[in-house]
Amino acid sequence: MCIKGTHHITPRPVQTARQKCRLAFTLIEVLLASAISLVLAGILAIFFSFSLRSFAAMTNYTDMNQRSQLALDKMSKDIRQARSLTAYSTNSLTFLDANNQALRYTFNASNGTLVRVSGGVSTTYLTNCDSLNFWVYQHTPISSSFNCYVPAGPTNARVIQVTWHCSRKILGTRATTESAESATLSLRNH
Repeated sequence: MCIKGTHHITPRPVQTARQKCRLAFTLIEVLLASAISLVLAGILAIFFSFSLRSFAAMTNYTDMNQRSQLALDKMSKDIRQARSLTAYSTNSLTFLDANNQALRYTFNASNGTLVRVSGGVSTTYLTNCDSLNFWVYQHTPISSSFNCYVPAGPTNARVIQVTWHCSRKILGTRATTESAESATLSLRNH
């Protein structure tokens, strides 16, 4: 029987303590899920870091390789067209170019640059250069080999060898990302 103005309320089923515990997570379950999540996040972070470093190294290698090749191409053209070598050391070469003007290549070890100076104009060919060496030789090969004789002075030097090695910082650490460049060039206009 219903009395006017009263509502009929259906009773809820009574939950036992066990049923209430099944609806919630235990402390051990929460800690275990957190630990697994942390391990997975750590693995993802390491993978992302490794991928980022690898991508930066490949990009850096490509850029440095292109710059080195361009510097070598330009220097080769100048040296091959030079009339003569007028002075040299392991980090500097001075030529008399095709127009009878002084042409100098100088490696500055303190700032890691190779600079070309001609007609009062300086052009930086390489940056981030760790080491660079010039060697000069006579054109005459040593018997039973492809090696040339070391000259007594710049007047008989006809072959120039240049070798350099560059590196850059990748994500804060210095990394060698380019193999050494080396070329042997002959003066053709002597």
